[in-house]
Amino acid sequence: MKDIEEIIRQNRHFFDDAEPSMGHIERFRAKLEVRFATRRKINIGPYLLRAAAVTLLLTLSSLWTWEHFIRPESRRMTLSQVSPQYREVESYYVSQVNMLQVEILNIAALAGDEQKRMLDEEIRNMDVSFRELQKELKTNPNDERVINAMIEHYQTKVEVMSFILNQLKEIRNENQNRTEENEKVSI
Repeated sequence: MKDIEEIIRQNRHFFDDAEPSMGHIERFRAKLEVRFATRRKINIGPYLLRAAAVTLLLTLSSLWTWEHFIRPESRRMTLSQVSPQYREVESYYVSQVNMLQVEILNIAALAGDEQKRMLDEEIRNMDVSFRELQKELKTNPNDERVINAMIEHYQTKVEVMSFILNQLKEIRNENQNRTEENEKVSI
């Protein structure tokens, strides 16, 4: 690098006497303008507008799908939405149903597949009729007949589940007694 600097210093007179010809800078600027002026400017406004429209359509269709297909319980109403007194009644019956359901599932684990299937089908049928009552309540929130029908449904469900639980307990006790008798006989 020092050699090149040294050569330039020694031959400075060769570098200083050659100037660019007249109009060189103007011609250079004109070439630059032509070169950069031919590049097309891209306007992203229409693309952003299209993207916003597509996003809006996707959002609205997703919300519509959510409301009408994924979350159908929005078309139903519960007793707790009618009044605070009915909220207490509903919470009592829901807790009773949940407690009985846990007990039934614990005992039904020992039962056969056919009994489990029948039990699931019975509970599913009761739930379907209850959902219909909830839809009816949403259309007629102050109709005492619908409210009473829902309370009666809860009462019936608790009674049926209690009956099923008692039957399962009897079956379990009978099976235990048979097992004990078989063990006594084999000893």
